[in-house]
Amino acid sequence: MEYKADHVPMNTRTYPYQGLKEDDQSTVITVVPNVPPVRDHLPWSIFNFFYMNFCCLGFVALVFSVKSRDRKVVGDVEGARQYGSTARALNIADTVLCILTFIIIISLLITGVIAIKDYN
Repeated sequence: MEYKADHVPMNTRTYPYQGLKEDDQSTVITVVPNVPPVRDHLPWSIFNFFYMNFCCLGFVALVFSVKSRDRKVVGDVEGARQYGSTARALNIADTVLCILTFIIIISLLITGVIAIKDYN
């Protein structure tokens, strides 16, 4: 007995206690290609929104993450993937810009270009 590549029976042999006949049906599993899950980057967007919201990029990334999650729930995988990709790019830009800002401010404080006044 020969089977197609996408229809393979779970068990090809018969057992005496089952009493299968030629006209009995067998169980067939259809194997679907493995699709990676869609990532919406929502935790990263929430973190950037609350702690590193440079020029509102964290808020915009949060909006795109929520849109990606909504598309994923509806079943639009391609739309969810596009919104997730945009949210990822905005999160990367927001994180890099905030880290650069902190590094520049700390280096200016260390070099003495910016002085903190002591009001004692």
